[in-house]
Amino acid sequence: MRKFPFVIMVLFIFIAFFLQILALLKIFPLLISTPILFVSIFIFIFYLNDRKRFRGF
Repeated sequence: MRKFPFVIMVLFIFIAFFLQILALLKIFPLLISTPILFVSIFIFIFYLNDRKRFRGF
């Protein structure tokens, strides 16, 4: 069950990358696809960096 969010985020990055390719071909608006790709990569890196840390007492 732990791998389910990871798979969803990787799939979201692939979809955003595909939209970015379509935007570079001028089929999809670039102003929409670029923030989507940025947010998807940002969420993925945030998820990977979010470890269970000991924060003290």
